[in-house]
Amino acid sequence: MTVEQMPARMDDTVSARWRRRLAGVRPDERRHWRTRTAYYAAVDRLLADGVPRPAWFDVIEAVRPKGSRSTFYEVTGAHAKYSLIQDLLAQDGVDSMQLALYYRRTCAVDQLIDEAKVWTYWPYRECLSMRYRVEEPDADASLDLLAATVGAWARRNNATWDSNGFDSTFGPIVGPGTFSKTSGNGTLTVTHVRSGALTVGVGTVAIANGRSTA
Repeated sequence: MTVEQMPARMDDTVSARWRRRLAGVRPDERRHWRTRTAYYAAVDRLLADGVPRPAWFDVIEAVRPKGSRSTFYEVTGAHAKYSLIQDLLAQDGVDSMQLALYYRRTCAVDQLIDEAKVWTYWPYRECLSMRYRVEEPDADASLDLLAATVGAWARRNNATWDSNGFDSTFGPIVGPGTFSKTSGNGTLTVTHVRSGALTVGVGTVAIANGRSTA
């Protein structure tokens, strides 16, 4: 994939098609997507407030204006409607299957957190796509933009990124600066690292066998 192809490629990933199908392209987002985002926001607030491992009833109580057990399991879990993991499993290709294997969860709250990460990252992703189109960076600058975007999201959404010990999987860590994993006991899996320095204070950083685009 060339730098020129990157914006179009970002619009055609499994996660992009999944979000577009559920949220729609108009400002009046579809009802089910609004429900999903209420649960994403709830678990995001719980993590930000320091709840170490939210339970399903914690999420329900945190949903605004009101949550319910039945709706919780429509949004997340093995029998959820329109989950991202289902779209990944249905997609042909090694990259999608690799992501699906990493993100298969036995706990419904863990699955909700995975999708909440996608939801909180999306405004940063859209900004990145726009910058690719406007600035038309070369390969090195393109990777630096990607690293800076993920870094900005991680700093602003530290509790969700870190997941308070939950395992996380991302693409490459690329940039001239230092990348530090300083909190959370879980495993952060990335496709590759090209950084000025890598510091792991807590938990584990693992390198995946293949490469994927989120």
